[in-house]
Amino acid sequence: MSGRGPKRELAEKIAGEITLSEDPGATLRKWRTDFNVSQTDLAAELDVSSSVISDYESGRRESPGIGVVGRLVEGLLTIDEQRGGERIRQYGRVLSAGFDSDIVYDLREYATSLPLTRLYDDLEATEVASSGTDQVSGHTVIDSIEAITRLSSEEFFRLYGQSTSRVLVFTNVTRGEGVGIALRMINPTPNAVILHGLEEADLWDHARELARIDGYSLAVTSAPLDDVLEHLVTLE
Repeated sequence: MSGRGPKRELAEKIAGEITLSEDPGATLRKWRTDFNVSQTDLAAELDVSSSVISDYESGRRESPGIGVVGRLVEGLLTIDEQRGGERIRQYGRVLSAGFDSDIVYDLREYATSLPLTRLYDDLEATEVASSGTDQVSGHTVIDSIEAITRLSSEEFFRLYGQSTSRVLVFTNVTRGEGVGIALRMINPTPNAVILHGLEEADLWDHARELARIDGYSLAVTSAPLDDVLEHLVTLE
C-alpha cells in the first residue's frame, strides 16, 4: 500500500495495535470481528487454512511477526474493499474530522434529511423526550467517556460535523448524566441524542428535563453496538 490516506493509516493503526498488544491474538480477533470477517473468509483471502487464523487468535501458534501481521491486515482491508470499502471510508470520515477512532466511531452527512423516526426504528430506540424536530441530516457515534474526558469544548462542537441537524449517538453510557451535563455547555445543541447501552428505566432522572430545556430529542437503545453501526451504514 503506497501513499497516505485512510487505508494506509488504518493499516498502520491495526498493525501497530496487534504488534504491541500483550495478547496479539485477541487484538487480531477484535479487528477481524470489527470488520465482520469470518476466519474462513480471511483464510481464503490469504490462501491458508482457517486453522492458521484460529491458532493465531487463540495463542496456540507463536505470536505473528511483522510480516505476517502485515499480510493479515492487508487481507482484512482487501475484503473490506471487495465489499465496498465502507469500514475504510468510515475510518476516513473520522480522520477527516480530526478525531481519534477510539473517540468517534463514525461521523457522516446524509445526501438528504431523514425522518428521526426512521433512525429510531432502525436502532431500536425509544424516545423519552421530543423537541418537535423530526428530521436529521447526519449522525456521529461517540464514546461518551472518551469524548467527555479528552475533548475541549471546541473539539466537542466539531462532533456536529457540517450541521447541528443531526443525531449524536453516545455509547459507553451508564445513566446519561455526563452527556446531559456536557451538552449544557455546548450551544447550539443537536436535533437529537440517542444514549446507547441502557434501558429507559435506568435513565438519569434529570435527563428528560435537560433535553427539553436545551431543545433536543432524547432516546435510548440497548441494541448491540455492532448492529447500530451496521444500520447507520445503510442510511442514504
